[in-house]
Amino acid sequence: MGLMLFPGDGDVTSPDISWSYTGFNMFREWLAHVEGFTLAEMNGFGGDHRWSSISTALAPLLSHPDDDGSLTPAQCAAMLPRLETIIDQCPHEDCDPVLQRRVDDTRQLVTVMKYCLDKDVELIFG
Repeated sequence: MGLMLFPGDGDVTSPDISWSYTGFNMFREWLAHVEGFTLAEMNGFGGDHRWSSISTALAPLLSHPDDDGSLTPAQCAAMLPRLETIIDQCPHEDCDPVLQRRVDDTRQLVTVMKYCLDKDVELIFG
């Protein structure tokens, strides 16, 4: 069983990205680390830090329940520049396979988010 993020356009040929729930958690933990905080310390992930106490454009993705709901096109648009910067800052050659997986996942997520913007549809968590 896993999680898929996909455009809410009803087209099964639209781009999507999927993880196991564990894989998605590891992806979000990595993004949180890149943003300078520990996901496990945040409200909803075992900690008591409020999301309002941090400043990251990625908060809608990082704080989102992993098995239901959606992100709006506006939320996707707000996160895209930061995700693209993260991709650009990561080494492209001879990098750790785990880091390479995270960067590849980020690229794929950016592709899906851009599609959602182009079609003006939500990014669905399912």
